[in-house]
Amino acid sequence: MKSILLIGLGRFGKHIAQQLNQLGHEVMAVDKDEARVSDMMKYVTNAQIGDSTNKDFLQSLGVANYDVCIVAIGDDFQSSLETTYYLKELGARLVVSRAERDGQAQFLLRNGADEVVYPEKQVAKWAAIRYSADHILDYIELDDTHSILEVSVPKSWAGRSVGQIDIRKKYNINIMAVKQNGKMNVNVTPDTVLTEDSTMLVLGEYRSLQKCFRI
Repeated sequence: MKSILLIGLGRFGKHIAQQLNQLGHEVMAVDKDEARVSDMMKYVTNAQIGDSTNKDFLQSLGVANYDVCIVAIGDDFQSSLETTYYLKELGARLVVSRAERDGQAQFLLRNGADEVVYPEKQVAKWAAIRYSADHILDYIELDDTHSILEVSVPKSWAGRSVGQIDIRKKYNINIMAVKQNGKMNVNVTPDTVLTEDSTMLVLGEYRSLQKCFRI
């Protein structure tokens, strides 16, 4: 369990608070809108109404005591930038800030953010990949070049073993798991036989995945 300071309770911040609540973390939520704070009381450990661009207010929260500080402000980039800067200046251990585009990310990183998240951009990419190809069931971006896909077993691979296909040698892609009838098998060996009604979790460079699975 971690202690988390969540600043900004718009749609993005609200979803984060709900997920953190389900995971059992302690969350201090902050927003300058009283109605937003009131709505989230059942999902968080504590909450305060206040302006996160006010350094004295932030200092009163004891930001250095939290494991993670998340800046989820989405409708006022200047406030997000100032909040990020003050959090780091006051000794925050880990600051994660929201950005909507690359330019914002650069400013946030230069002004104290340890990490930046792009909720709209990340979801847009996931949706584009997931719904533009019937055989792609899920997509996880690990970094700028590597991804994990859940993909249907190609018909030409059905009935063949992982060793016979030799996807690692041909495409530098690893089969991490095979799922059939809702059951996940992570003990994949060269002798594991793939079936047409199963799916695979595969890991590799995105370009290799594109080429192999014709995304």
